[in-house]
Amino acid sequence: MSNKIEEYIKTNKKAFDTAEPGAALWAKIDAELNKKKITQPVKLQVWIGIAASLLLICSIMFFYTTKARSTNGIIAEVNPAYAKKEMRFASLIEEKRDSLEVFAKDNPELYQKFSTDLEKLDGDYKSLKRELPNSPNQKLVVKAMVKNLELQLQLISQQLTIINQVQQFKKDNQI
Repeated sequence: MSNKIEEYIKTNKKAFDTAEPGAALWAKIDAELNKKKITQPVKLQVWIGIAASLLLICSIMFFYTTKARSTNGIIAEVNPAYAKKEMRFASLIEEKRDSLEVFAKDNPELYQKFSTDLEKLDGDYKSLKRELPNSPNQKLVVKAMVKNLELQLQLISQQLTIINQVQQFKKDNQI
């Protein structure tokens, strides 16, 4: 089939080169080109306004949803008993940390070692708290948070016991 087309083109090549479309065809093409569709382009200011509005709405929604889901509220939603435990442990830890700071003046090296251990546990607790809203198993994370607070409380209690023993030893040796 392609051979027939090639032969036809070769035999009629002069006709292709010399023949031109008629005036009626050129007039029809010209008429179609002049029929431009008139559309008004949307101005840049309108697009900027739309984008700014969307950005504002998204920002408000983001801040509203993140503020509404604070971790304390999440803990209470997951398990109210654990939320109460967390509050109790947190207040006990604060009280004992204050007591520990009182002894820091007498034994700064010992206090520095103790505070390093507490900071490590507190860092783990904060990491768990950040992980909680996005966790698929929130109950497990809440349990880990409460366990961490229990460990902090036990550690501070042990540290206070050690400090009391050191002070008792110093008192016994002075007499």
